Amino acid sequence: MKKRWLLFVLFATMLALVGCNKQETTKQKAGLTIYTTVYPLADFAKKIGGPYVTAESIYPPGVEAHTFEPTTQTMKELAKADAFIYVGAGMEGFVEQTKQTLKNERVTFIEGAKGISLLDTTDEHLESEDHHGDKDPHVWLDPVLSIQIAENIKDALIKLKPEAKDTFEKNFASLKQQLQQLDQQFKTVINNAPKKEILVAHAAYGYWEKRYGIHEISIAGLSPSNEPSQKQLAKIIDTAKNHHIRYVIFEQNVTPKVADIVKNEIGAEPLRLHNLETLTEDDIQKRKDYFTIMKENIEVLKKALQ
Repeated sequence: MKKRWLLFVLFATMLALVGCNKQETTKQKAGLTIYTTVYPLADFAKKIGGPYVTAESIYPPGVEAHTFEPTTQTMKELAKADAFIYVGAGMEGFVEQTKQTLKNERVTFIEGAKGISLLDTTDEHLESEDHHGDKDPHVWLDPVLSIQIAENIKDALIKLKPEAKDTFEKNFASLKQQLQQLDQQFKTVINNAPKKEILVAHAAYGYWEKRYGIHEISIAGLSPSNEPSQKQLAKIIDTAKNHHIRYVIFEQNVTPKVADIVKNEIGAEPLRLHNLETLTEDDIQKRKDYFTIMKENIEVLKKALQ
């Protein structure tokens, strides 16, 4: 009987040790929960993090990112997250207040565009109350600068989960190569285009101007809520006519009324560029990612620059 009791105790002890080891292994394998602002940050975090990361944008499909404010439920979810990645450059006006609100939580705040030299905004439509200040935050539309964003995310993930460093480094290298290929595709299309001017509803493409030499004629300012005066509008219409522009480019989630006026005045055909700030319901259903959408943008540019 005593021997049987000893065997029972030994077996129970072994089960307990196995259970502890399982719990420890599960803890070690547990993934990181990441939330982001604009969609590319979430997509890059997923691609770099692989099985170790769950990443999601806090922006609902089709929302206007420039005026978004988080709900109480969103704040509760952020409080439980491992990290929150935002662009910076003053794009997300709610971030500083969010930092204060969550200062006693474990969530790590990561500035995606940290270390990147952002373009100054010289858009004449901008008013002093514009959300962005004097910097253009649409940096993720530049594939080359997106490499720096991705590296910032990779470095942050390594700090949060150092045991997965090799996976993060390998996945980042693959993402970097894809971004370099995308950069070459932009260069090929724009270098071979007979035109260099595009008429856009929202001044979101300054980084394409600098990188690839296109010229955007903007109807609204950096924020789609900014609209030009009657005098500025007349100038835009004259400029579009002088450049024989046949297309007005709208965005996937915004169609300012003033852009419609310009379209009607010059008889231009509407096209759509995707700013990638948020996905649409259609994007989600079709399982599109950063590269799918950017390649569609390249095709739109090819047509617009004819």
